[in-house]
This record gives sequence, C-alpha cells and structure tokens, in this order.
Amino acid sequence: MIARHFKRALEDILANRFLNAVTAVTILLAVVIVSAAVLLYANASDLMNAWQQGTRIMAYLRPEASGGSPALRRSIESVDGVQQAVFISRDEALRDLKARMQHQASLFDNLLENPLPDAFEIQLKPSTEGWEHIEDIAARIRSFAEIEDIEYGRQWVDAVQGVAELFRTVGMAMMGLFFVAAVAIVANTTRLVIYSRQEEVEIMRLVGASESFIKAPFYIEGLLQGLVGAIAGIGVLFVVFTALAARVEQSTLGGMIALCFLSLEQLVVITLASMLAGCLGCYVSLKEFMKI
Repeated sequence: MIARHFKRALEDILANRFLNAVTAVTILLAVVIVSAAVLLYANASDLMNAWQQGTRIMAYLRPEASGGSPALRRSIESVDGVQQAVFISRDEALRDLKARMQHQASLFDNLLENPLPDAFEIQLKPSTEGWEHIEDIAARIRSFAEIEDIEYGRQWVDAVQGVAELFRTVGMAMMGLFFVAAVAIVANTTRLVIYSRQEEVEIMRLVGASESFIKAPFYIEGLLQGLVGAIAGIGVLFVVFTALAARVEQSTLGGMIALCFLSLEQLVVITLASMLAGCLGCYVSLKEFMKI
C-alpha cells in the first residue's frame, strides 16, 4: 500500500515538474537563509566561548600600594576561579607599550614621568559558567584595598552580546517567516495539483476509496518536496561555507578563528522542519479543497 502511495506521489511530481521544481527551489532558498543564520550564530557563540576561556583580568594597583606584594598576589590567587597572577611593574609596562608603538615613538619624547600604574595580569581557570562568573571574580579582586581599577573588556563583551541577542531575535523571526512562506508555497502547489486531478479524486470517492487513501500521495509529495529542498539547501550552504572557510584559513585570521559547519543535530532539525513545512502545506490545501 505504501509503495503504491509513493508511486502515485512520484507520478504527480513528474506530471507537474515545473510546479514542484518551483516549490523545491523556494524551500531550498528558505533552508539556505535560515541555515546560514543558524550557522553564523553558532560560530559567533563558539567564538565568544573561546574568547571567554582566554579572558585575562588586568588589576591596576593604587600608587601608594606596595608593587608586587607577595601577600597581595597570594590573596588574588586565592580567589575562586583564578589560576595565576603575574605582577607587571609600571616600567615593564611602559617598555612593552613603546615596543608595540614603535612607529609612534615620538609620542614618548616629551614624557616626563611614567603614567602607567603597577598591575597584576590575572589568568583565569577554564570555566563554562559564563560571563557572570567572570564578573564575580572581578568584583572580588576589585574589593582589595590595593586595587584601584579592573579591566577585562566587559564593555566590548556587552556590545558583542547585544549584537548576538539582536541577531538571534531577528534569526528567530526569519525562521518563522520562511517557515510560513514554505508552507504557503507548498499549499499553493498542492492546490494546483488537486485542481488538475479533481475529476480523478471525485471518481475515486465514487468507487468508495477512503479519504486516507486519497490524501496519502499528497502528503508524501509534500514530505518529498521538503526533503529535497532541505538536502539541496544544506548542500548549497556547505559549498559556500567550504569556500569561505578556505579563504579564512588562508588569511591572517586563520589561526584565530576556527569555523565549524552545522552539527548533525542541527542538520536533522532543519531537515525535519523542512519536511514538516511540506506536510503542513499539503494539510492546509487538502483541508480547504477536499473538506477533510
């Protein structure tokens, strides 16, 4: 029975090649756009997590503080989450700054005194607890009397996280929009197919064919359209991703950014969502025109 339904569905697809091709291409475009959004967000999240793992806190000492105090270093390293604290004297910091700004060496010609403070560069232990955990560590270090200020790029992180949240919101809206669009396109295609087979459907009803027997090929057709669109869309995205990843690896960012394609779970969800869109499109059309 199932084989017969598949046969009828394939016959409908071949008899209406253009309509089904347009539907598959529409689903393909929807899958490419939505998958690209998911891929970009996933890689941005991985980049943020990797950056978080490598976060270092700079703790700047007050002028009157005893530079490089072993007691202060031990106090900092006793904070939960801190792996190591390295003292950087103001003279060492100035030398590093001059080395990094060799092309702007004239800026230091009229420098009467060293304006930089002593500091501790604090390396954190790897953690998956998020930025709130880093904020707690920074707050505890800032509470020491010898510490004047703390710096760990929090403002930059807030800006990036804000953009990521906005992108996720827009991405979710796009997913919903393209899902509805795919359902509508499949519904219109099924509607046209039903029109072309309306006489055949009526004859099948007259001879006693069950509604499930009549509906099954249309649902199978919608599932196949969704499956083909998903596979083709993911294939197009993979080709584009591979080309871009190769360019990134050859650029100066190659050692800093490791791009990853969608996970197996994400691919399965996208494929199932595409097939669901095809099935829902058939349901909408069948319910309207066959009074099912």
